[in-house]
Amino acid sequence: MEGGRADRVHVPNTPPRLPRSRHGDARLASYFANCGTDRVNVEPSSKRLWLLRAVKVLILAVVVWAVHRTLYEAWQQVGQYEWQLEPVWLAVAAGLYLTGLTLAGLFWRRVLQTMGQEAGVVEALRAYFIGHLGKYVPGKAMVVVLRAGLIRGSRVNTAVAAASVFFETLTMMAVGAFLAAAVLAVGFREDSRLFVAALVMMVFSGLPILPPVFRRLARLAGVGKSDPAIRSTLDRLGYGVLALGVLAMTVSWGLLGLSLWATLRAMGLEGLDPWAELPRYTACVSLAMVAGFVLLVLPGGLGVREAVLIELLVPYLVRLFSDSPDPRAHAALIAVAAAALLRLVWLLSEILAAALMYFWRPRRQEHAEAGLPAQADPDPAHEAIPSR
Repeated sequence: MEGGRADRVHVPNTPPRLPRSRHGDARLASYFANCGTDRVNVEPSSKRLWLLRAVKVLILAVVVWAVHRTLYEAWQQVGQYEWQLEPVWLAVAAGLYLTGLTLAGLFWRRVLQTMGQEAGVVEALRAYFIGHLGKYVPGKAMVVVLRAGLIRGSRVNTAVAAASVFFETLTMMAVGAFLAAAVLAVGFREDSRLFVAALVMMVFSGLPILPPVFRRLARLAGVGKSDPAIRSTLDRLGYGVLALGVLAMTVSWGLLGLSLWATLRAMGLEGLDPWAELPRYTACVSLAMVAGFVLLVLPGGLGVREAVLIELLVPYLVRLFSDSPDPRAHAALIAVAAAALLRLVWLLSEILAAALMYFWRPRRQEHAEAGLPAQADPDPAHEAIPSR
């Protein structure tokens, strides 16, 4: 104090120097993460949170409406026939179907990792199974919306996630169409229509997943247009990950074919050899699902999938009922019932899996879905930095 006036103290505007250690920038980030002044800038407003919740409720309502409609129609189809079903074989059919989808979901996670996105196993499978219900909304665009919206976060870019959904889906469809065409070329030579249809669908779904073609299409769609770093992630997709996808999807389609076999067993059909007839079962479900996928306006390919499945099953079932007074009529009745029952089993399996995955949510994903920044991983150096 001099002359009754306090000495002026110069307060620098720069932040205090922090002791540096081998943790480097992670130490600095951990320090500011605990400063209350920064929280104002990252926490979303209440209006934005309400908007996000309203959008989620709207999407949920659309999906529930579409699934309910499909489930009702499938139940009506099954209710037209009186069968003594075997619950054990129905459970086997559901388990085989979900296992096949799990392989597809794991491949999708691999695609995300290849593109530099850090998605955990539970996060990816959760988004995959919940998003799978979006195919019952006409247009099937809801699959991309749900999956990309559920997996997005600080470690997964939304545009990259959406591109990966297309890559995984088209890979599955291309492999399915190829398997169907291969089996039809050998076992269904008398029906060239289905063979030609399988070839056409294989070409249209297979060409876009060739890495150079896919990268070009993704860039034309605007992926990474404003961020060169995101565009560079597309260059990581090569023939290696495509080969892995072909292998994974081949096994996945085989499991779906076995699910059809288990459904027939649940209806009381005996004498079915799952291994000798596996190519036929696989071709039946793969061509039916690919045909349903191509017609985007139909929820879950309703009607088309059953028509293709019946067309392929009848010639096979006729041989099983050769002793019947009218083998073809008997085979047609069984094929129609099997197609309806298969849809019902698969749909209920998808609903159950999605419901279980909905409540199995990693903590860091809770922040992403609420619009909050993900919590940082624990840093051992954090305790050495004072917080205020």
